Formats: sequence, C-alpha cells, structure tokens
Amino acid sequence: MAQINIPQPVRGTQSLLGDEAERFHAVVSAFERVRRLFGFRRVEVPVLEPTAVFARSLGETTDVVSKEMYSFEDRGGDSITLRPEFTAGIARAFLSEGWQQYAPLKVATHGPAFRYERPQKGRFRQFHQLDAEILGAAEPQADVEVLLFADQLLKELGIGDGAVLKLNTLGDPETRGRWRDALYEHFRAAAADLSEESRDRLERNPLRILDSKAHVDWPVVDAAPPIDDFLTPEAADFFAAVTAGLDAAGVTWERAPRLVRGLDYYRHTAFEFMTDRLGAQGTVLAGGRYDGLIEALGGPHTPAIGWAAGIERLSMMIDAPAPEKPAAVLVPMGAAGEAAAVRLLADLRRAGIAADMAFRGNMKKRMARAAAAGAAYAVILGDAEVESGTAQVKDLATGEQRAVALDLIDTAVTA
Repeated sequence: MAQINIPQPVRGTQSLLGDEAERFHAVVSAFERVRRLFGFRRVEVPVLEPTAVFARSLGETTDVVSKEMYSFEDRGGDSITLRPEFTAGIARAFLSEGWQQYAPLKVATHGPAFRYERPQKGRFRQFHQLDAEILGAAEPQADVEVLLFADQLLKELGIGDGAVLKLNTLGDPETRGRWRDALYEHFRAAAADLSEESRDRLERNPLRILDSKAHVDWPVVDAAPPIDDFLTPEAADFFAAVTAGLDAAGVTWERAPRLVRGLDYYRHTAFEFMTDRLGAQGTVLAGGRYDGLIEALGGPHTPAIGWAAGIERLSMMIDAPAPEKPAAVLVPMGAAGEAAAVRLLADLRRAGIAADMAFRGNMKKRMARAAAAGAAYAVILGDAEVESGTAQVKDLATGEQRAVALDLIDTAVTA
C-alpha cells in the first residue's frame, strides 16, 4: 500500500489547542475589556492591501518592505501585499473610507499579520497583533491615553510588573532634522569603526544606527550626541506634558534616549514595554507618534499615535486560564434515553447552561467522561427514567444522587 504524505504546516505558522489556545484568547479578551474601558472603537481592516500602502508608509529601504513582505501580483496585474502590520492599513482606511469626519478617532483591532523572517521564540511568519491608534489628535494627552491603555492591558494580564516602559522623544521636525544632521556627522567621522550594516544605513538613515544590534557599533552609539541637545522649547514642553501625565496616573517609566523610530514621519513620543522574560527579544509592546504618515499616503496633515503588541509573545508570559467546565454532562443509556438527552441538552444550552453529553461506551465509561470534563453533575437518562419523566441527577463532588423531573433539570444542575 502506497504511503500517503501528510501535508505539513507552512514554516513559521502554528496551530493551537488546549492551554496555548486558551492563553492566546485570554490576551485577546483582556484587550477587548480594556478597549471598551478606554472608549476605543473596534475596527476591521483588510488583510490584503495594495503594496504601495506599505511601501509608502514603511519606506522602500526598510527591512520589512525590502525583505519581509508577502507580496504578489493578483490576476488583475495589481501588486498586493499581506499586511505586515496594522497602522498603514488603518491610515489608508482613515483616508479612503472617510473616517476623517470622526477625528479625533480612537480605534483598536487585532488579527493576523505576515512577515517573511526567521521564525524564533514568540515570532512567526503568520503572527497576530493587538493594535490601538488615535488619529487626528495633536495633544500630548493622546500620547498619555495610548500609554495608559497599554499599561492597563499589561497589568490586566498580570505582567505589568514584569514589563518596563522605556520612553523617549523624537522631537518636532526642527528638532529631528538638527539631530539627524548631528548624528550623520558623528557617525561619518567614525565610519571605519561601524559595522557594514551601519555604514550602509549612514547615508539612508543615520537614526537607525542608534538601534544597531552589532556590538562593534555600541561604543560609537554611546558617544553619539543625545536628542536633548537639540530639542526646541516646544518639543521639550510636549515631552514634559507626556511624562507629567504618566506621573499623575501612577505609571512608572524610564527614559531611553537611544530609542528611535527611523522613518521621517515619526515625531515626539516613542516607547517600548520591555521584559527580560523572553530572552534577547524583549519588546512586548511598542509604538510612537507618527504625525507625518497620513501625509505620506497623500492625505492632509493628520497627527496620530499608536502601538502594537504581539499576541503570541504576550500569551507566553501568562498562565492559562482555568478550563471552562460544563454544569452538567448527560449520560444517556438506550435509544429512548438518547432521544430524551438530545432534547434536554438543547433545552439546557438555550437556557444558557453549559452542558455536554457522554454518548460513547458503557455506563462506567460515560460516567468517567462526565467526571473528566469537570462537570458538577451527571444527568443519567435510561429507558426507565424517560418513561417516568425523570432523570437521575448525580452530584459528582459528593456522590449524592436523586430523581428530578425533566422540566426541573435546569434548576437542579445550577443549584
């Protein structure tokens, strides 16, 4: 007999069952609770976008666009991309769907995203993100709002004490331009001591050298001029208002003067929540203010700020929630008992009572199935019980068993 090759999953994807799936959805449930508390409207955006949306938003020279996107030509000849992140698609929808009329607009969503990168701990080629954005708000209070959302989410998940908020300012356009020029001169003078990747970044975007993972670059990075030397009074006041808001709300933060976002449309606040519980890849949530993004997509000047977090990485840091248990498991014996059990099972579920049925094996095996499910009660239905219009309801904790009329089972199993 010829051997059948079983299809294997695409590399960098995963299927979840049991505790892994429960932890994943515990993260999503916590996100939804906090979203509602903070008044962020739920939105949905397509998984597919024109490739230009990400090329213009993320930059043609970024690793995501040049190396990691899943892009293809559809049958109409258009270049289409599976979203590698949410912000660009939300910004596109803000323009094309007429969402400007709702500004300032607080939105949140979650779902899959795709990047062709080397799979590693907590990172996959199909991964899932939480995303929160405020569009059309230039005030520092918007920055405080998204940071408070993030902080409360992590606390709801029980990992707030294990994640540190790292915070920086990228200043206004004048600040950023002056700092960029100073960084260029600094790194150009030390180019011989930089890694090949950083030398390549020097002409394209010297800010990205500050985020280099190459050890050889670190002494040069440590000696680079800090942004504080170039902050305009307006940019300094903005950052002070953000930090004052965090302090007033009791959120702990640390200044991270080397934390940057490389693209030119980022302004003012940049932040990451970091942990040492996931090895070298320690960021669990990150974001920043991107006041120039919607302009890059052809829209009007629209200040905005947001963050994203990987659901898989967050789910690795929490315990699985307690398993859901049925109130009752029905144990039918005989044809009449099974028919009555089907009707009773439907009635219980319609009444909002979690219930299941043990429909395989002898009585002993079916009772063992009820106990293994963690049910509070087993409801035994045989031919004799059906004929008398009753069922035997057994308390699986105490072993007590009694006859109960079929129309009173719902009360008996929720007592």
